[in-house]
Amino acid sequence: MKDFLKFTLATVVGLIVASVVMFFVSMLVVFGMASSAESETQVNDNSVMTLNLNGVVNERSSASTPFDFLLSQADMQSYGLDDILASIKKAKENDKIKGIYLQCNVISTGWASLQAIRDALVDFKESGKFIVAYADNYMQGSYYLASVADKVVLNPSGGVDWRGLAAGATYYKDLLDKLGVEMQIFKVGTYKSAVEPYFTNEMSEANREQLTEFVQSIWGNVTKAVAESRHLTVERLQAAADSSMLFRPAEESIQRGLADTLMYKSDMRNYLKQLMNLEEDDDLHLLDLQAMINVKKSVPRDKSGNIIAVYYAEGGIDNNSSSYEETGINSKKMVKELNKLKENDDVKAVVLRINSPGGSAFGSEQIWYALQQLKEKKPVIVSMGDYAASGGYYIACNADTIVAEPTTLTGSIGIFGMIPNMKGLLQDKLGLHNHFVKTNRMADFGDVTRPMTADEKALMQKNVNHGYDLFLTRCAEGRGMDKERINGMAQGRVWTGEKAKELGLVDLLGGIDTALEIAISKADVESYTVMSYPEKSSFIDELLSGNTGNLLMNAFLKRTKTGRMMQQVNQIEQLTELDPIQARLPFGISME
Repeated sequence: MKDFLKFTLATVVGLIVASVVMFFVSMLVVFGMASSAESETQVNDNSVMTLNLNGVVNERSSASTPFDFLLSQADMQSYGLDDILASIKKAKENDKIKGIYLQCNVISTGWASLQAIRDALVDFKESGKFIVAYADNYMQGSYYLASVADKVVLNPSGGVDWRGLAAGATYYKDLLDKLGVEMQIFKVGTYKSAVEPYFTNEMSEANREQLTEFVQSIWGNVTKAVAESRHLTVERLQAAADSSMLFRPAEESIQRGLADTLMYKSDMRNYLKQLMNLEEDDDLHLLDLQAMINVKKSVPRDKSGNIIAVYYAEGGIDNNSSSYEETGINSKKMVKELNKLKENDDVKAVVLRINSPGGSAFGSEQIWYALQQLKEKKPVIVSMGDYAASGGYYIACNADTIVAEPTTLTGSIGIFGMIPNMKGLLQDKLGLHNHFVKTNRMADFGDVTRPMTADEKALMQKNVNHGYDLFLTRCAEGRGMDKERINGMAQGRVWTGEKAKELGLVDLLGGIDTALEIAISKADVESYTVMSYPEKSSFIDELLSGNTGNLLMNAFLKRTKTGRMMQQVNQIEQLTELDPIQARLPFGISME
């Protein structure tokens, strides 16, 4: 019995010791992978940058983690626009890199981000280096990028998805009627159609008007750019779009001038060697995006201490995201960080990079005030991404200079609120009855188990009207216009950056580099360092803070179809947590 207990105890101790050892070995492996991901890339002669985009493009890349390696074979990847643009610039400046091999897959992002990447590729070609594009099937967004290439190569069994743009919304009124839910709507703005799907089953004429105008504006920019690169007329491109090229033989894409040659992907490596005048046995070094990120910059490190800050504001404003999906703009956090930039004497100017459809009207006002205080001490330049609409425009309107891409969606100056009446569902269908006692007439204001009273509706509409008037005031003061003029272009209407410039809502058309040039000029400094904010949390920081599970979940959400479905469910859940008064873009748009 004594020997049995001794052996049992020894086994338990052995298991504990083994577990501890394995834990530390695992941690060493994890730290090793994390550190190796940051190692500097050595560029060899005869190198080609490979830009293989298959997934979602966000404004910034997230901090790299070992979990990225575990999920590297997932169906979709997540990329940072900042990394893509910086890598293309480094490839242009590095003499050992002879060209870019653009592998075009499914890219999920907005047209303004695509235009920024395309402009960077156009700039790259000025170095005299080549760009070759390949795809099994070109989607419209990826073809927009590929059209800038010297050679557009298509799989013999593939096609070009070239068919034009469409935008719309799903309408829920009949569904809500069947459920017994009535959405009580309060809004200002003829074009503020965010609430439209909840009280009608058809698109309003005002919404149809604005959708038609900005879709045509974006498509006009796309066709003009492609026509110029491919040496085609816009009319020929429109005819090809009406033919829906994806379902036609690949040879027809060659005949119409959309592609140059047909080739299988397995032959592309030798094709690149031929372009570089290399022999079949010569080495060809392909550098993917991660390798390019770790290529050392050719510019020497600045020692002046001067900082040009780029602050990224991406996502909905005060969306109350779940703990494992920390996306969006938290107004409280952003205000604190802007105040730090204001008090930092080393920061000489701030570029506010906005990619937001808006959100909480209250949160937008808090950010506006923080930016107003920041602007009193140093220049503030806004660079608009895919969206800077409604609340996104609210926080932009007071900048010294506003820069937008022609295809940016902006404006949408309007306010709305919604409170559901769920009496039909809870009481009539489910048999749930709520009863209250109250000390004052409006103590139960916002109770969703009953319809609102006339006084409550009047109060809610008054609040929305006040929010809209304040929005107009902020825009008028920021843009140096009278409120009536702003009101004429407001009413919740969405504009492209191209049209917004004509109206005076933005100052210049261009990307983040244009905004940086203006910020540097206004800062009046000869030497400086560009730094991005808010600072990214490193993997080690997250590990020490106990957020390893969140990191893994976030990587899963971004890189798998199941994860993205969970994100959509999370967005639906967030509807119940939103502030009642919203300054938000009136629709989600998918044009791919």
